[in-house]
Amino acid sequence: MFLYRRTPEMPTREQALKGRPEPEFTVPDRHTVLGTPLLGPYPEGLEVADFGLGCFWGAERKFWQTPGVWTTLVGYQGGYTPNPSYEEVCSGLTGHTEVVRVVHDPNEVSYETLLKVFWEAHDPTQGYRQGNDVGTQYRSAVYTHSPAQAATARASRDAYQRVLTSSGYGTITTELLPADDRPFYPAEPYHQQYLDKNPAGYCGIGGTGVSCPVGVAPAEG
Repeated sequence: MFLYRRTPEMPTREQALKGRPEPEFTVPDRHTVLGTPLLGPYPEGLEVADFGLGCFWGAERKFWQTPGVWTTLVGYQGGYTPNPSYEEVCSGLTGHTEVVRVVHDPNEVSYETLLKVFWEAHDPTQGYRQGNDVGTQYRSAVYTHSPAQAATARASRDAYQRVLTSSGYGTITTELLPADDRPFYPAEPYHQQYLDKNPAGYCGIGGTGVSCPVGVAPAEG
């Protein structure tokens, strides 16, 4: 059905699957845990953050359990194929990684705190994999929505690199890029809040056990 590479590598834009102009499904209206709408426009004052940290089932749960998070949804980002399917993303021929979109109230939870959740919930030094999950779709990524987010993410990455290095880990491979020209495509309905619907379902999320320092990044503004 699809080409699964033995050694994961990113496709070029020319190699990527063509995709489709519109999604083939409708995203559910409400979050099954938080009861909030999944898709925007979101209430005034809320901010959006996008994180890729391996299989998005367990990753999404980490964020919906974080106080101050208003809603979460999973999807695909950072690739070329418009409106990809899960099977296409898993083929390695779209360039996307699995991402959690986190909509939060910055008065209740800072972007820096969300980054701490992100870093500590996975191993950002593994390249195109997370544990036994191998492929470009499992790469670590932060897609930022403002210069302030970008500056905070860079400072947080550099601070975490220092403590990872002192603990014997290698170089962080996290993709840190602006979200502006990297559209977020929501995943199929069955992926949304998957571990709420399937409490015994697979969760590949596992961190390094190294705590990420907070308070080293520049203040948001």
